[in-house]
Amino acid sequence: MRKVSHTPLSVDDYRARITALVARTPVVATPLADCVGLVLAEDLVSPVPLPPFDNSAMDGYAVRAADVAAAGEDGAVALPVAADIPAGRTDVVPLEAGTAHRIMTGAPIPPGADAVVKVEDTDGGQERVVVRASVAPGTHVRRLGEDVAAGATVLGAGTVLGPPQLGLASAVGRADLPVHRRVRVLVLATGTELVEPGKPLLHGQIYESNSALLAAAVREIGGEPTVLRFVPDDVAVFRETVAAHAAGADLLVTSGGVSAGAYEVVKDALAGQGVEFLRVAMQPGGPQGCGRFDGLPVVTLPGNPVSTALSFELFLRPALLAAMGHRRVERPRATARTTVELRSPAGKRQYRRGRHSGGSVTPVGGPGSHLLASFAASDCLIAVPEDVTVVPAGEQVELVVLR
Repeated sequence: MRKVSHTPLSVDDYRARITALVARTPVVATPLADCVGLVLAEDLVSPVPLPPFDNSAMDGYAVRAADVAAAGEDGAVALPVAADIPAGRTDVVPLEAGTAHRIMTGAPIPPGADAVVKVEDTDGGQERVVVRASVAPGTHVRRLGEDVAAGATVLGAGTVLGPPQLGLASAVGRADLPVHRRVRVLVLATGTELVEPGKPLLHGQIYESNSALLAAAVREIGGEPTVLRFVPDDVAVFRETVAAHAAGADLLVTSGGVSAGAYEVVKDALAGQGVEFLRVAMQPGGPQGCGRFDGLPVVTLPGNPVSTALSFELFLRPALLAAMGHRRVERPRATARTTVELRSPAGKRQYRRGRHSGGSVTPVGGPGSHLLASFAASDCLIAVPEDVTVVPAGEQVELVVLR
């Protein structure tokens, strides 16, 4: 017997239910190269200072500032070049008074030197250098620990790891980091009318698009999708397919087969098996379902492509981001004035596709759940509240900003 709820849930209540269903992913030590977009699970404390030694900020000459104090517009100072210090040299000898060491950017400052004269203020000599400008002590010297002190927390738990953060982790000597593992999502689209893109269509068939859409959406936020395509509308085969791929998955997401008609294979396979089918007070995307099948969290989405895309945006995207440790899981919100009148069914939160600019928003396409081209051309969703049936042109509306 199908377990179906007849009282619609609010959008907010259903979002909370989905978020609670998807558990936080485990923390795993992951090589830096694989950490892009993931969330740091523990504070990163630097075992070393940055820079780890006094070093030169310029190509030039390490000197004692007092030895070149007379250099300037009225004259120059000549000093013998006693040593060369390329970056990476470890056996640096002390600088004696009255001499200079030719030094490269990043190379260690020799003991006894307190400044660097940049090469542009010299004649570039290799055995004897003519210095044409004086420098104050500390000029062009990067001090030990100037950026990071040893023992300092350089990245806090909860940090989303991008290129600068991973560069910093590498700079303090880390080869891997403890991060929340990428969420693993099984994506399954149903429907005997679906055909693989690239093959010829017969009358009554359509190309399957939802699995491509959902897999891309999961991948975009840092998850790992596994697509199970073209599973027949057969309850036994459906259950066998899910069971064969469930090991290691964090969530199963289906599209299609959840409405009130006949041949609804997802409902037939999962109802009474721990998954509840219900309606959410929204348009489009009302028919939904969630629960557990043999312990595997399951979210069942309606099959029309806009309903699928919208449901991912509203329910799955924030839940999956939260599961991977993200703190900011919602799309940005904004307000704008609609350029045309909007009509919405009573008791449902309607989401229209739109484009916004300069404080105004214009709907793209109609409210239909099959209008995927309008979704692709939109940069926002226009949210019309449940208790509003008409929004006059020129009134403020709330936007969910997609791009």
